[in-house]
Amino acid sequence: MNHPTTSAFDLPDTLISKSDPALIGHDDAHFAAIAETMARDVAELSDRLDAVRRAPARTGQAALDRDQEVHRLTARLRTLRRFGLDLCLGHMLFENDSHPIYVGRLGLTDAAGERLLVDWRSPAAEPFFGATHGYPMGLTSRRRYRWTRDRVSDYWDEVFTPEGLEGRAALDDESAFIASLGASRSPRMRDVLATIQADQDAIIRAGSRGALVVDGGPGTGKTVVALHRTAYLLYSDPRLGHRRGGVLFVGPHEPYLSYVSDVLPSLGEEGVQTCTLRDLVPEGSTATTEHEPEVARLKASTALVDAIEPAVGLYEEPPTRGTEVVTPWAQVWLSPADWQEAFAAGAHLPHNEARDDVWEALVAIVLERHDLEVRLDDDGQDVELEATPSMVRRAIEQDRDLRTLFERSWPLLEAEDLVGDLWTVPAYLRRCAPSLELDEVRRLQRAEPDAWTVSDLPLLDAARRRLGDPEAARRRRRHDSQLAAEREERAKVVEHLIASDDSDMHVMSMLRGDDLRGALDDGTEDLGRSPDRLAGPFAHVVVDEAQELTDAEWRMLLSRCPSRSLTVVGDRAQARHGFTESWHERLARVGLDRVTIATLGVNYRTPAEVMAEAEPVIRAALPDANVPVSVRESGVPVEHGMTAEIDAVLATWLAAHDDGTACVIGDPTFVETPRVRSLTPVLAKGLEFDLVVLVDPERFGDGIEGAVDRYVAMTRATRKLVVLTDR
Repeated sequence: MNHPTTSAFDLPDTLISKSDPALIGHDDAHFAAIAETMARDVAELSDRLDAVRRAPARTGQAALDRDQEVHRLTARLRTLRRFGLDLCLGHMLFENDSHPIYVGRLGLTDAAGERLLVDWRSPAAEPFFGATHGYPMGLTSRRRYRWTRDRVSDYWDEVFTPEGLEGRAALDDESAFIASLGASRSPRMRDVLATIQADQDAIIRAGSRGALVVDGGPGTGKTVVALHRTAYLLYSDPRLGHRRGGVLFVGPHEPYLSYVSDVLPSLGEEGVQTCTLRDLVPEGSTATTEHEPEVARLKASTALVDAIEPAVGLYEEPPTRGTEVVTPWAQVWLSPADWQEAFAAGAHLPHNEARDDVWEALVAIVLERHDLEVRLDDDGQDVELEATPSMVRRAIEQDRDLRTLFERSWPLLEAEDLVGDLWTVPAYLRRCAPSLELDEVRRLQRAEPDAWTVSDLPLLDAARRRLGDPEAARRRRRHDSQLAAEREERAKVVEHLIASDDSDMHVMSMLRGDDLRGALDDGTEDLGRSPDRLAGPFAHVVVDEAQELTDAEWRMLLSRCPSRSLTVVGDRAQARHGFTESWHERLARVGLDRVTIATLGVNYRTPAEVMAEAEPVIRAALPDANVPVSVRESGVPVEHGMTAEIDAVLATWLAAHDDGTACVIGDPTFVETPRVRSLTPVLAKGLEFDLVVLVDPERFGDGIEGAVDRYVAMTRATRKLVVLTDR
């Protein structure tokens, strides 16, 4: 292996001892090989991608396979171009082996077949993250790099045996890691793959069957685990691949999704659907908060969601009286039993999408009984009629009375109208939710049926899933009509080609064969509507800040995850409305009985000085709160002052720090600047900032909700917390 002419290391003068070629020479040579292979791979991938894109247009499964290949090639090419040499996270050396194994964001092999990088998600890379001094997993040493602008700005070594001491310069295995925890924050979550800890890695690599709960307090890396676990499962579990359903990642709010948006692409996964609960329903974008607590409580249970089924059922009741259907050839009597038989054809299908099936069943009953071939003319003479099935069907279709009765008995329904009626027609709600008391029915009524709140979203979602698309039948009929016309036109062309073929072998006559005619039909269905990418089903669902979900909201998620394979991330102590149950009890109530709990108890983010003030706040309301232990001290005490000092506090901090981010929590009048956010405690959840300025926290309220909001706001700080009050 040739040594590079330019080193990948750019160590500061304070780390001159680490620049010894004896310590980094092998790494530099390996980096050179990585750079050469990456350049080759980028060129080859670019050529292959161009070739796939230039290939003739395909349809059906072939088109899907082509799109999948384009996606795969594009994703790998983007990752290679995005990272360069910092694809490499570090290396590890095993006992009785003189050659280190380098671990990267993805696997990389040179032209001779030598493995230059092993993918971080592969079993071979597991010791790099999971080895500890108590359980070294066969390692003698491990080296991790810190990359700054494509150069190694620091590295540190960990040794697990006396043999591992040789050639190691950074023997304080915690110093660089602790320093990385105090590094400045940016508007996007920074990369933490190289510093994944053993307790986090064990959860990331846990199996996907059932529900895994990741329970941990502030700063324990729950979000880091959730994101990396998503990428790991997509790599390691073939049951969860994109073509098998893929993974849905659900965050608590939009600022959170924006903050973590770069992480999954940096891990090589760009096909994961990410959203908030609001995004699952069209009305979520404008829904307001339910201000009346009792109404929110009623809508939080599944009792009202269960009311959707009987609410739809009232629009699927067959006529209780018989109906006479008259055509030019016969009179057919449809009894109530016949109507019931036809309506049964719509069972187990969404209401709107079942309409065509029910109508076809009704028409079939009439056709089956329509066996008269003659009728009498005005003179009483028999007149023979050649009534073909299509003629009879056309007559039935044109029977206005029958069509009107059918549409009244099985009408097209909109989810918004169905749910809106529950809130404006007390008798309707009472009938569909008989468990409600009369005063509860009255409390749920409102003047504007479509004044949607967040608490309405689970009902709207359940209604939309139960009803299906009201336009589906119309689009299907239009599509079938277009397809039939195209086939008829194609048949005319084929017959013309055959008739004009004067070759000796009459080659064109082969077009009459079923196989060749089928080849002309691409078999695809473009019904003119983009699919709802959040409708599912998904093979696995990851949900962060899950302690806030109501039973009704859980129903929304579980309807999209029939496998019941979930990663549930949360902290009971951060539940704004209380969480008195265990996770097992909570999830069993919503239908999850296969639950595993994994607990994170080390706070990697929040300095001990901040936690010392935050812990009493939450323990006053929740004495048994899972408060994690901080692993570092910042040396910066928590400051207290008056709200009038807010501008001075921020100006002083910004002048002293060229990078990093700050956040003002609790002052809705504060105007954001490029490096200073202004958020409520709710929207700050899941985020982190170098400086947090907490404005008059006592105004957040009393009880659990107020205590949780104060606790969450305080623990967003990674360096400094300033608390300002009016008193």
